[in-house]
Amino acid sequence: MDRNQIIGILLIAVILIGYSIYTKPSKEQLEVQRQEQIVQDSLHKVQLESEKQKAAELANTENQVINGTQIGPADTNQIDSVKMGKIKETFGSFGESAIGKGKFITFENDLIKMTISTKGGRPYSVQLKKYKKFDSSPLILFDGEETVFGMNFFAENRKIATNDLFFEVEGSDSVVDASAQKKTLKLKLHAGDGKYIEYIYSLEPGKYLVDFDIHFVGMDQLIAKNTNFLDMNWYVKAPGLEKGKDWENQNSHMFYKYFEDEVGELSVSGNDDEVLTTKVKWIAFKQQFFSSVIIAKTAMLNGKVVQKKMDNEPHYLKEFNAFFSIPFEGSSDEKFSFALFYGPNQYKILNNIHVEKGDKLDLTKMIPLGWTIFGWINRFAIIPLFNWLGSFISSFGLIILLMTIIIKLVLFPLTYKSYVSSAKMRVLKPEIDAINEKISKDKAMERQQATMALYKKAGVNPMGGCLPMLVQFPFLIAMYRFFPASIELRQKAFLWTTDLSSYDSILDLPFKIPFYGDHVSLFTLLMAVSIILSTKISGAQQMQGSSQMPGMKMMLYMMPVMMLLWFNNYSSGLSYYYFLSNIITVGQTLVIRRFVDDEAVLRKLNENKKKPKSKSNFQERLEKMAQQRGYNAPKK
Repeated sequence: MDRNQIIGILLIAVILIGYSIYTKPSKEQLEVQRQEQIVQDSLHKVQLESEKQKAAELANTENQVINGTQIGPADTNQIDSVKMGKIKETFGSFGESAIGKGKFITFENDLIKMTISTKGGRPYSVQLKKYKKFDSSPLILFDGEETVFGMNFFAENRKIATNDLFFEVEGSDSVVDASAQKKTLKLKLHAGDGKYIEYIYSLEPGKYLVDFDIHFVGMDQLIAKNTNFLDMNWYVKAPGLEKGKDWENQNSHMFYKYFEDEVGELSVSGNDDEVLTTKVKWIAFKQQFFSSVIIAKTAMLNGKVVQKKMDNEPHYLKEFNAFFSIPFEGSSDEKFSFALFYGPNQYKILNNIHVEKGDKLDLTKMIPLGWTIFGWINRFAIIPLFNWLGSFISSFGLIILLMTIIIKLVLFPLTYKSYVSSAKMRVLKPEIDAINEKISKDKAMERQQATMALYKKAGVNPMGGCLPMLVQFPFLIAMYRFFPASIELRQKAFLWTTDLSSYDSILDLPFKIPFYGDHVSLFTLLMAVSIILSTKISGAQQMQGSSQMPGMKMMLYMMPVMMLLWFNNYSSGLSYYYFLSNIITVGQTLVIRRFVDDEAVLRKLNENKKKPKSKSNFQERLEKMAQQRGYNAPKK
């Protein structure tokens, strides 16, 4: 190739590049084209949906189903060829499945009762046999035509939604009773000779877990070869099951777990959604004490979870909707396996659920036991103690009493140490007041140095009273989490309360007080009184005349009012526990006071002052800082 040829090729390249740049559409033109494409796609989608709707209406006209009763012909031979042609034009090979017998199958064991509809082959309703709603009616997790559980995919260039098609039951029984042994229910969605989608439900006695398999046979002939996943949609309107709807709503939201990763959740406050871009192990519609969970035995490919508030629906809490994808290899015979959990949020039950050997599902994280140290205390101390007491005591009020006594006895050394430290600070208060009078406020560093020197000389640790209380604080928070989340307390009566997991109303008000509610809870009142008593005996005495924390005394007496407003709608079991805890604390304080004499404490501190003291590194640093700032170190 000579020089002229090379130059010619370069010139042609320059011309082509320049032409492409010159003719390239602007951003405005690209945006216009994009909007036009969106409009065309929308029109095409509307047209497809319209055709499908017409075919569905036609199918429903020929085959109306009301409450499981067939009205009109169910045999496709009774439909004229023109109408059947339109149905098949919309649904393709699934056309005959657009018309079928509406039928409900009862599928149950000793714990759960499922009603499965042949329309969509989906769980229509689920009842938990051993539980009742707050009004003593049967506890049904979900129920109704508005539930969705099915796949969405394209077959023969047609959009298919299994939730709208009719499955056929294998066998003639409409009731499958699995109370005696494991039973299996099979439903088939036919798509021509030898081609079908099969839903297989399996249930064993004594379990809240239902095995659910999706079996694809011959779908490789209908679904496009380049399809590597199928979409599923699960939608439920969660009904109110408990007496305190507001509190139940605050504890009803969606959870999900990434495959071999962490558990996530949506906001408890209301509307929220999350796109799950990686593999997902399970998705849960969680209410205060019960959950519906779909668990993949391998993993879902990805998904999206959406929840919406239902403020205008008095009988419902939230709408739960889960979209997720399952793998599809395009073979002539393949299966994807799930497990469906319908049951209580009980720690022992959730902790023992496994769908594959050695898997770690972390379903217990749906129970709000608290973060980090609070959750550890509940899991490894409170729950074992609660279960141990419950193994031989039937009264949950008595169990809470014994738990409180045991916890307070275990923490008593810390309570004693905190009281002794406070006593030391209390007897030194006159000397601290003298230092504050002697040294003006504008010499804060000098005042602090003198105070620290006094503490060191007397052998007092100013943090000695705080640290024991700090150790006890996680137990208070752990119990705050434990009681409202404990299904064991649900509908358990004690004294005047009929349900330790909810509020104990002794008076229903004809109006609602902001931040308080429309009722009066007696255990909450008793708890507030016990806080005042405890403050008066232990807290107020220590704060009396304190110049360092002038607002603390007011805060101590504001606390009962805040707790009264806060806890009026909470679990009465929690208020009962705090009431007992405060009363026992008062008793411990009175007992300790008989053995700890302030005069003896002061004599001991005065003896400590006479002993030679070496300067600590901390004190040396304080004195050095004071000297650098122009202060003199306090004289001994």
